[in-house]
This record gives sequence, C-alpha cells and structure tokens, in this order.
Amino acid sequence: MDANDRAAIRHKLIEQRLALPKRLELAADLQEVLRVWLLRRRETTIGAYWPIKGEFDPLPALYRWAEDHPERRIGLPVVDKAHGNLRFHVWYPGCPMEEDAFHIPKPKGTEEFQPQLMLVPCLGFGPCGLRLGYGGGFMDKTLAEMKPRPAAVGIGYAHGFLPLLKPSALDVALDAMLTEEGVVWDREG
Repeated sequence: MDANDRAAIRHKLIEQRLALPKRLELAADLQEVLRVWLLRRRETTIGAYWPIKGEFDPLPALYRWAEDHPERRIGLPVVDKAHGNLRFHVWYPGCPMEEDAFHIPKPKGTEEFQPQLMLVPCLGFGPCGLRLGYGGGFMDKTLAEMKPRPAAVGIGYAHGFLPLLKPSALDVALDAMLTEEGVVWDREG
C-alpha cells in the first residue's frame, strides 16, 4: 500500500483498531501510561476528545488527574464548522451533553477555555511527531491557530505506527506520542 494513500490507510487502521485482540487490556495499559505521564506535567487545563470508532478513551485517566485539584479543567471539543477548527468546553463526569454536527457528544452550556495541553487522537502516527487523523483537519488547524500553542500529545495504539508516513502540507507535529507500550517520543524529555 502506498504510504501516502491516506484514505485507504485510514480505513485499514480503523478496521484493525476495531479488531484488536484484547483491546480492553490495551486500553487499560494506555490508561496507566497516560496517568503516569501526566504526573510530571504542570498544565492545569487539558483539551481531550470524545472517543469514537474504537479510539482510546482518555477521560477516566483525566478525571483521576483532575479530581484532587479544583484548578484543573478538562475540555472536550466543540466543532466550529464555519472556521474549520475546534473550541474546548469544560467537561466533567455527568455534565450535560449534546451531539455536535458530526453526531459526537459535546458539553452543553459549559465554559469555553483554551487548553494548555491537548490530547490528540491518532489513527496512525509516524516518526518525529507525524500524526494521521480522520482527514478533517480540525485538530491541525486548531493547533496551528492557538496562541500560545498548547503542547500536543498524540494518543493511540501501537498498531498504528506507520514508519513510511509522509507529512502533508497542513500537518502540525506532535510534541509527544503515547501508546499502550509507553512513551514513543517526548520532545520535552
């Protein structure tokens, strides 16, 4: 398969992710990797995502990160279709939710904020910060426009490593990548 045939690669990676044997065990391992990685972070606001199509769910680890520190906030994205980017609104377990334009749950009526760190879901990832998402460009555009730019941390399963992945013109490099196997890379450490 051509490494730059992104549509075919996306389709294949979604199928593979949904068919991963012991996906729940892999998710538990990734929860632990994320919780430990967050211990050394100084940020108090994190933008995350609502998991779809077999994605890893970061929200349990984030809730544990926030539960003993009232100044910490977790946000979920709200799509701004007119501008092609995301805004982040406070999320907490049990907060009111509604579907966005893509039928993905989003917080309803909570405060908007700009995260200091963003957890970015990865269908696939390549060397040195390359990420393969779903192709809408929302995460990349959001990261490129935010001032100051938050740290961008890719989250995904190790099966998605694509050693021949080539960057597209709009790709924004990740600062770190976490999988169930551990920290793949971290520009800060």
